[in-house]
Amino acid sequence: QLQLVESGGGLVQPGGSLRLSCATSGFTLNYYGIGWFRQAPGKEREGVSCITSSGGRSKYADSVKGRFTISRDNAKNMVYLQMDSLEPEDTAIYYCAADNILGYCSTSWAEYDYWGQGTQVTVSS
Repeated sequence: QLQLVESGGGLVQPGGSLRLSCATSGFTLNYYGIGWFRQAPGKEREGVSCITSSGGRSKYADSVKGRFTISRDNAKNMVYLQMDSLEPEDTAIYYCAADNILGYCSTSWAEYDYWGQGTQVTVSS
Protein backbone atom coordinates (compact mmCIF):
# COMPACT_ATOMS: atom_id res chain seq x y z
CA GLN A 1 0.00 0.00 0.00
CA LEU A 2 1.50 3.29 -1.12
CA GLN A 3 1.80 5.78 1.72
CA LEU A 4 3.21 9.24 2.32
CA VAL A 5 3.36 10.60 5.84
CA GLU A 6 4.35 14.20 6.58
CA SER A 7 5.85 15.35 9.85
CA GLY A 8 7.78 18.28 11.27
CA GLY A 9 5.10 20.93 11.29
CA GLY A 10 4.39 23.15 14.25
CA LEU A 11 4.26 26.68 15.58
CA VAL A 12 7.22 28.93 14.82
CA GLN A 13 7.88 32.65 15.10
CA PRO A 14 8.39 34.80 12.02
CA GLY A 15 11.93 34.47 10.81
CA GLY A 16 12.23 30.98 12.21
CA SER A 17 12.82 27.64 10.51
CA LEU A 18 11.16 24.26 10.22
CA ARG A 19 12.11 21.10 8.41
CA LEU A 20 9.27 19.04 7.06
CA SER A 21 9.75 15.35 6.33
CA CYS A 22 7.80 13.09 4.03
CA ALA A 23 8.22 9.40 4.81
CA THR A 24 7.24 7.15 1.94
CA SER A 25 6.48 3.44 1.80
CA GLY A 26 4.86 0.87 -0.45
CA PHE A 27 6.53 2.04 -3.64
CA THR A 28 9.97 2.59 -5.16
CA LEU A 29 10.69 6.23 -4.50
CA ASN A 30 13.36 6.34 -7.24
CA TYR A 31 10.61 6.25 -9.87
CA TYR A 32 8.60 9.16 -8.51
CA GLY A 33 8.78 12.90 -8.63
CA ILE A 34 7.72 14.45 -5.34
CA GLY A 35 5.97 17.74 -4.73
CA TRP A 36 5.24 19.81 -1.66
CA PHE A 37 1.97 21.72 -1.59
CA ARG A 38 0.20 23.89 0.92
CA GLN A 39 -3.31 25.06 1.57
CA ALA A 40 -4.30 27.91 3.84
CA PRO A 41 -7.85 28.39 5.10
CA GLY A 42 -10.04 29.85 2.38
CA LYS A 43 -7.33 29.59 -0.25
CA GLU A 44 -6.62 27.22 -3.09
CA ARG A 45 -3.96 24.55 -2.85
CA GLU A 46 -0.61 25.97 -3.90
CA GLY A 47 2.43 24.20 -5.29
CA VAL A 48 5.44 25.08 -3.15
CA SER A 49 8.24 22.97 -4.58
CA CYS A 50 9.00 19.76 -6.41
CA ILE A 51 11.98 17.52 -7.05
CA THR A 52 12.63 15.00 -9.80
CA SER A 53 12.97 11.27 -9.17
CA SER A 54 16.77 11.37 -9.06
CA GLY A 55 16.90 14.64 -7.16
CA GLY A 56 18.75 16.29 -10.01
CA ARG A 57 16.28 19.10 -10.58
CA SER A 58 13.89 21.06 -8.45
CA LYS A 59 11.41 23.89 -8.79
CA TYR A 60 10.08 26.48 -6.37
CA ALA A 61 7.16 28.85 -6.22
CA ASP A 62 8.27 32.46 -6.45
CA SER A 63 6.86 33.09 -2.97
CA VAL A 64 9.33 30.65 -1.36
CA LYS A 65 12.34 30.88 -3.68
CA GLY A 66 15.50 31.52 -1.70
CA ARG A 67 13.85 30.54 1.59
CA PHE A 68 12.80 26.90 1.08
CA THR A 69 14.96 23.98 -0.01
CA ILE A 70 13.66 20.60 -1.15
CA SER A 71 15.79 17.47 -0.96
CA ARG A 72 15.38 13.72 -1.00
CA ASP A 73 17.15 10.58 0.17
CA ASN A 74 15.90 7.71 -1.97
CA ALA A 75 17.85 5.16 0.05
CA LYS A 76 15.89 6.18 3.14
CA ASN A 77 12.60 6.71 1.28
CA MET A 78 12.47 10.27 2.56
CA VAL A 79 11.82 13.71 1.10
CA TYR A 80 12.42 16.94 2.99
CA LEU A 81 11.44 20.57 2.83
CA GLN A 82 13.71 22.94 4.73
CA MET A 83 11.87 26.17 5.41
CA ASP A 84 13.84 29.20 6.55
CA SER A 85 12.92 32.84 7.12
CA LEU A 86 9.33 31.83 7.65
CA GLU A 87 6.63 34.43 7.29
CA PRO A 88 3.04 34.52 8.59
CA GLU A 89 1.94 34.05 4.97
CA ASP A 90 3.53 30.60 5.04
CA THR A 91 0.91 29.40 7.52
CA ALA A 92 -0.93 26.46 5.96
CA ILE A 93 -1.31 22.71 5.95
CA TYR A 94 1.61 21.27 4.00
CA TYR A 95 1.27 18.11 1.93
CA CYS A 96 3.71 15.94 0.05
CA ALA A 97 2.59 14.09 -3.05
CA ALA A 98 4.04 11.56 -5.48
CA ASP A 99 3.91 11.45 -9.28
CA ASN A 100 5.05 8.30 -11.12
CA ILE A 101 7.34 9.99 -13.63
CA LEU A 102 11.09 10.05 -14.25
CA GLY A 103 13.17 13.15 -14.88
CA TYR A 104 10.40 15.67 -14.45
CA CYS A 105 8.41 17.30 -11.68
CA SER A 106 5.54 19.75 -11.52
CA THR A 107 4.15 22.18 -8.99
CA SER A 108 0.65 21.59 -10.37
CA TRP A 109 -1.32 19.55 -7.86
CA ALA A 110 -3.46 18.00 -10.59
CA GLU A 111 -0.51 15.96 -11.84
CA TYR A 112 -0.06 14.04 -8.59
CA ASP A 113 -1.69 10.73 -7.84
CA TYR A 114 -0.76 10.03 -4.23
CA TRP A 115 -0.99 12.33 -1.23
CA GLY A 116 -0.12 12.42 2.42
CA GLN A 117 -2.48 13.58 5.13
CA GLY A 118 -0.72 16.90 5.72
CA THR A 119 1.07 18.65 8.56
CA GLN A 120 0.13 22.03 10.00
CA VAL A 121 2.63 24.89 9.87
CA THR A 122 1.76 28.03 11.80
CA VAL A 123 3.98 31.10 11.69
CA SER A 124 2.99 33.57 14.36
CA SER A 125 4.47 35.69 17.12
